[in-house]
Amino acid sequence: MDTLFESRKADHIRLSLDSKNQAIGASGFEQIHLFHEALPECNFSDIDLRSHFWRYEASSPCFISSMTAGHHKGESLNLCLAKIAGKKKWPMGLGSQRRELTDPAAHEEWKRLRKKAPDTAFFSNLGLTQLIEVGATKALKLVENLESIAFIIHTNPLQEALQEEGTPNFTGGLKALEKLCKNSKVPIIIKETGSGFSPYTLKKLLALGVAVIDVSGLGGTHWGRIEGGRAHENSLRAKAAETFAYWGEPTVSTLLNATKLRSLKKGCKTEIWASGGIRSGLDVAKSLAIGANKVGFAKPALEAAVLGEESLEKWINLIEIELRIALYCTGSKNINALQRGRKWQKI
Repeated sequence: MDTLFESRKADHIRLSLDSKNQAIGASGFEQIHLFHEALPECNFSDIDLRSHFWRYEASSPCFISSMTAGHHKGESLNLCLAKIAGKKKWPMGLGSQRRELTDPAAHEEWKRLRKKAPDTAFFSNLGLTQLIEVGATKALKLVENLESIAFIIHTNPLQEALQEEGTPNFTGGLKALEKLCKNSKVPIIIKETGSGFSPYTLKKLLALGVAVIDVSGLGGTHWGRIEGGRAHENSLRAKAAETFAYWGEPTVSTLLNATKLRSLKKGCKTEIWASGGIRSGLDVAKSLAIGANKVGFAKPALEAAVLGEESLEKWINLIEIELRIALYCTGSKNINALQRGRKWQKI
């Protein structure tokens, strides 16, 4: 096993749980107000959170975002996440499967995970730089090996530029994505990793026809800060990371831009998913109300999973009851009802 690779992945988990690496307050959710309905015309027991991720029926529109893989604690954390995700019927994005491209042992880890969590709906995951390098055919083997229901391609230029071992090589990215979309039998999700997408980038992705754009905007874990924390103190990269500590497109503004641009593109079937600083069921409701189709959690799920399966299940139950209350108090019996009409304003 590559000890440098494993050390980097362990650093990522440790630093992602440190509040100083969270872009707290930058997401924009405090600017979104949901209108209170004092006469909801339904009973609380009537509220239905169920949602579909293609053919998979989930208990809610929430999913666990991609987080970790490739180090000694990664397997146990992923097993905890996968077992509870399966039990609670939340889909789960995997950490990067990059290592599986060259290391047979990594493939065995995912096989064990699938065997122990047979009912969990997984999203495979690979970085755009690795997709460019290996091509669509080899990349799609990762999906086949795990029987995933979708394939995430993540893009992280800020992190790669600041990471000492980074691979900031994105030339040919759009062409690689286009080929992958044409050859994949499962939906392709293009995801940022905490810096969101500008309107210009969103237009390019909508033109490609990817199945999903997961905005992963500024407001949650900031990978520029994390790589700054890994860099040698007072090094150029550490100093540069301080300069870019708030770099990115906030989650709410990215969501609003994405849904507006999608509406302008006739016949567009691309879904817009929200992640990046989602911290409660109320944030989920706000995301859905302003146009998101699905909503992902990373850091809060990881925090709960570190404490074990019981803690993670309790946290999921909290998110779902908060979302249920938000629907009830906006007079929405289900997710579709929340999204019909304008039940929010920006303040």
